Amino acid sequence: MPLSTKAVTKAVFPVAGLGTRFLPATKASPKEMLNVVDKPLIQYAVEEAIAAGITEMIFVTGRSKRAIEDHFDKSYELEAELEAKNKQALLEIVRNVKPSHVDCVYVRQPEALGLGHAVLCAEKLVRDEPFAIILADDLLDGQPPILSQMLKVFGEQNGSVLAVEKIDPAKSSSYGIISGAEVAKGIYRLNGIVEKPQPKDAPSNLAVVGRYVLSSDIFKHIRNLKPGAGGEIQLTDAIASLLKVDPVFAYEYDGVRYDCGSKIGYLKASVEFALRHPEVKEEFAAYLKSRSLT
Repeated sequence: MPLSTKAVTKAVFPVAGLGTRFLPATKASPKEMLNVVDKPLIQYAVEEAIAAGITEMIFVTGRSKRAIEDHFDKSYELEAELEAKNKQALLEIVRNVKPSHVDCVYVRQPEALGLGHAVLCAEKLVRDEPFAIILADDLLDGQPPILSQMLKVFGEQNGSVLAVEKIDPAKSSSYGIISGAEVAKGIYRLNGIVEKPQPKDAPSNLAVVGRYVLSSDIFKHIRNLKPGAGGEIQLTDAIASLLKVDPVFAYEYDGVRYDCGSKIGYLKASVEFALRHPEVKEEFAAYLKSRSLT
């Protein structure tokens, strides 16, 4: 069966990382639960997946990540309290954190052995279906949502799809960098990908960001890997192996990325999303105008 004829209904969320760049905030709380205005990062990611038609959310967790499970679980006590006080608007917000047609499942990554290893932990749940991977600390903002855009490309090109954006070449050592030929506007067929190259070794300025739509064949390529950059099992290396036998495409998405794994990216996201939030946007905009920023 051609890859693109299989509906993509599953998304993997690797959420086992320690979030050390946000210590001490992440000492006891997952970085994915950091709030942008009034929703945690992981909820933005799940909402993007739901908008793209995903119905099964697979979280690859680690120790101290229980708050993510609790967030998407039913809260009987809170719902009863809101209902008793006739706070219907808040009750609907709480109930819609996870719509009834969506399933959330959890699997542990026993050791922090890299993104490739985290994805491999989800193999038994994904089985032989194509699937999405969403890294929640890359908050991608676009219309239609970025994953929806990628699934359209997946259907048209019949191959795995990586989200990419143009970066300052000096920052290539922080990203997976692709090389390939443009086959349509903003769509490239990969002929190579390398993890965190030095600027002089980077094959392009197109960097992979935290969205993927992959064939389940990726799992056998991950299993055959040896540790790569940083001594970890790198998903980039598995993709480099996959593209030798199956088509893999990069898609320069239409939207804006906020790197919420960094403090400055998180702060930018908080400001931008506050300025569009119906409850606070006017007062917050007035506050910003009142500030003398020098």
